[in-house]
Amino acid sequence: MRFFTRYSAAILLIALPAMAQDRSAGLQTAFARAQHLRYGINASEWFAQSASDYSAARTDRYTDAGDIALMAKLGFDNVRLSIDPVPLEAGQVGKDGFNADFLGRLDKVVDTILADGMAVQIDIHPEESYKIQVRTSDNAVDRLTSLWRRLAAHYATRDSEMVFFEVMNEPAVSDRYRWAGIQQRVAAAIREAAPRNTIIATGPNYSGIPELLTVFPLADGNVIYNFHTYDPMQFTHQGASWANPFMIATHGIPYPAAEESMQELLKEVPDAHDRFVLESYWLDHWDARHIRLLVDQTAAWAKANHVPLICNEFGVYRPFADAASRMNWIHDMRTAFEADGIGWTMWDYRGGFGVVWKQDGQPAKVDAAVVEALGLKPGRQ
Repeated sequence: MRFFTRYSAAILLIALPAMAQDRSAGLQTAFARAQHLRYGINASEWFAQSASDYSAARTDRYTDAGDIALMAKLGFDNVRLSIDPVPLEAGQVGKDGFNADFLGRLDKVVDTILADGMAVQIDIHPEESYKIQVRTSDNAVDRLTSLWRRLAAHYATRDSEMVFFEVMNEPAVSDRYRWAGIQQRVAAAIREAAPRNTIIATGPNYSGIPELLTVFPLADGNVIYNFHTYDPMQFTHQGASWANPFMIATHGIPYPAAEESMQELLKEVPDAHDRFVLESYWLDHWDARHIRLLVDQTAAWAKANHVPLICNEFGVYRPFADAASRMNWIHDMRTAFEADGIGWTMWDYRGGFGVVWKQDGQPAKVDAAVVEALGLKPGRQ
């Protein structure tokens, strides 16, 4: 046993410089490739978040090649392509375990994005029930790992400079140590299948800023780290049916908050707790400075850990938000990211947070105010 321990230690000492060299080379690659993820857009509710219909009839009309071309024309340099793993593995599956029709349509989209000069973030974006299974079941972790090993191998044949693999959208795993183990295992499977591609990792418990700060970087250097922010939710999710129940009835909340307007809005909230939640938005002085200080925390974490960082979800639900306030928030968040050298991917293209208005099968109408707030330069590609 003593000989084994000494022998193992000697091997480890020999291996350490090589491991450090590999990590250093991976970090150089990740930092360089993060430059492809500076100005992104989420292609949401297309191949994910639509459990009722993933038919070709729907996906072909929801977002099409003309929309992808428009994304490039507007100045986006990457697209985050959300994929629900359930329909990917459902129905008639081939030897790879994937639904050939669903995967074929994904391939067409990925290839179109690349042909239009944009990078693509391949994002496993499950429904909540799938995420809860990953949180509670080791068998579900096995399935996620197996899926990624096969999916990474499939897309490893594309340009590794431009195709990124995101472990999972907003994990529901609240135990940061469990999520760290899951992410390490999935990342290792991706790396085994796709040695050259860059991985996108995230924090536990829905990928917020506080969760990012709990992350210990992976041993693999070729990784970009990611967080999401919709702070403050009282503003960004006003009127949203899936948010805090009282927020369904909120509308016209301004940003930055102004005392006179907030006082009137607070009169419309009868419950004391709900009124406190809404009032805290005003009391916390949400403005450009507040947002900048918040984003600075993420940049400090990335600098301390010497890793590249992006935010691949941020935005304001538009049906009930004041348009000028929405543009103020988007501008302030975007400029805070850019001041700290953090790439961003706005949520989303044509959904409730969209940069365009679009009817299925019809050309999109661009919201010029959002384009301006994002600082996009049409034709930059």
